[in-house]
Amino acid sequence: MSHPTGAKRAEADRFGEQIPFCEPYWYQGYHSPYYKPTHEKFRNELRTWLDEHVRDDMEDWIEAKKYPPSLHEAFYKAGFNGAIFPAEFGGTPPADFDAFHELILWYEMAQLGGGGVLGQLSINSMALPPVIDHGSQQMKDEVVRAVVTGKKNICLAISEPGAGSDVANIQTTAVRQGNHFIINGSKKWITGGLMADWFTMAVRTGGEGSKGLSLILVPRHTPGINIRKMPTHFDNSHNTTFILLDDVKVPVENLIGQEGRGFQYIMHNFNHERFVISAGALGMCRKTYELSMKEALVRKTFGKALVEHQVIRAKLGEMARLVEALQDNVERCAYQFSKGVPDRDMGGQCALLKVMASKSFEYCAREAAQIFGGSSLVREGKGMAVERLYREVRGTAIPGGSEEILLDLAVKQAVRFGLSRL
Repeated sequence: MSHPTGAKRAEADRFGEQIPFCEPYWYQGYHSPYYKPTHEKFRNELRTWLDEHVRDDMEDWIEAKKYPPSLHEAFYKAGFNGAIFPAEFGGTPPADFDAFHELILWYEMAQLGGGGVLGQLSINSMALPPVIDHGSQQMKDEVVRAVVTGKKNICLAISEPGAGSDVANIQTTAVRQGNHFIINGSKKWITGGLMADWFTMAVRTGGEGSKGLSLILVPRHTPGINIRKMPTHFDNSHNTTFILLDDVKVPVENLIGQEGRGFQYIMHNFNHERFVISAGALGMCRKTYELSMKEALVRKTFGKALVEHQVIRAKLGEMARLVEALQDNVERCAYQFSKGVPDRDMGGQCALLKVMASKSFEYCAREAAQIFGGSSLVREGKGMAVERLYREVRGTAIPGGSEEILLDLAVKQAVRFGLSRL
């Protein structure tokens, strides 16, 4: 069958690295039903900004284990941080904004290669939606615009020492006394805790199980809050923290939405979080493939280039297969969001997406390390980026719901629907 006139790839549409599979197909001149000129403009300007303001300094920031928070406001003024938030809160969404702009945002930031630089922006995007969707107008006026514009930050505070993926088992209590809640307990693995000005915190206001949970907005500097940084096995210029709460007194007006509805709000919010994590994993997958391909082209063993060995080509082929499949899966979920499918209806899809993302990233990082050999074992030299990316894998596979929990979630939803039809 002949192709229609003009259907060939256009040179003008090519962007970035053109070695096949190193960039998304539409970066390399192939056609897509999803991306429009507004997406191309957003992508081009975003990568240019990251190259000019982040890439050259990120190693210093990672070594110092922190990056300047002023980057957030600069990122907003450049038109990126506000791109994913409504204009009524100071957002600056591009023309015809949809979920593909957000996909581009997290993908391009992940292309930096790990290390947590600008990592708080993704946490803000996960912690703000419950406030936007269920918070009071006073709460929105106080919090949302300040975070969107990069002046302040907000974090999710859900996980605890005894309750990670098992959200219904949260033990931190919020007991009402007059016009306040008194909060006691602890939160663990809270990403961005030292940058946060507020926490979107899950607490137990009722009895056992999921129906006893609520969400409360907790200001960072409330007396009784103690936060410490937790060292992690991956580089982190951001931070992961442990939080102790000792008689923390918060006004009842800080309740987010209705008391006892916290579990429902958290579950809906997780679907967006899993999409964000998956888009980032896609960027890191492609980075491992790109680094591996370029190394295989120039490195020689036993008298010939690595890429001349069939076993190396097999590794690269499997990496490319997984990355391209992940690209299609992320875009399929983005398309549903862009068509207005609510987060609550995307549970099974986003669960499977995140598992595919983390498993694909794990394979690509492992094979990249094999291709780089000893260079992937040290935090310097040509294999430094691969070494870092390999340590990022578990930070993709566990937060936002572990692989085992998410696979079970997707199947349980399918089973419930199937039983309801019998």
